[in-house]
Amino acid sequence: MGINKIKIRAAREEEVERIAEIEASCFPEAEAAGLADFKERMKAFPENFLVAVDGDSIVGFINGCNTDKPILGDELYHDATLHKPNGEIQTVFGLDVLPQYQHRGIGHQLMRAYIEHARTHGKKAVILTCKEQKITFYESLGYKKQGIADSDHGGAVWYDMQQWF
Repeated sequence: MGINKIKIRAAREEEVERIAEIEASCFPEAEAAGLADFKERMKAFPENFLVAVDGDSIVGFINGCNTDKPILGDELYHDATLHKPNGEIQTVFGLDVLPQYQHRGIGHQLMRAYIEHARTHGKKAVILTCKEQKITFYESLGYKKQGIADSDHGGAVWYDMQQWF
């Protein structure tokens, strides 16, 4: 698999099961969104799902809702009705790449495409939360650490990260 073969494109509704499978392989059970969550999200904000494809196989994805709040609160993960179609801030709920495809630049490709998607749709920022070991990855993409997030998602410690345009 060469990185040149990876294509980033909009996800399709019929791919939601594959997206949920990838999520389950990338996050501990307490942190992973389930199939029902992804179906709800796909109905609420399908335009905010991008996938990385190697040939005919989805090997990664990124998704999140729109909001007007500069901090990604846990409630957004659990209630797709909080998505604000015209919200000025794009969130990242998850950036997932299958373990066997990691460390090949696919996460960077997905994130760069997502940031560009946010810019072209008039967003003012992209925000996310991440664990401490991922801070430098997100900083390399232009995010700034804001401190420890007010989140208890999955019982982990999370950090708020923001990128303003």
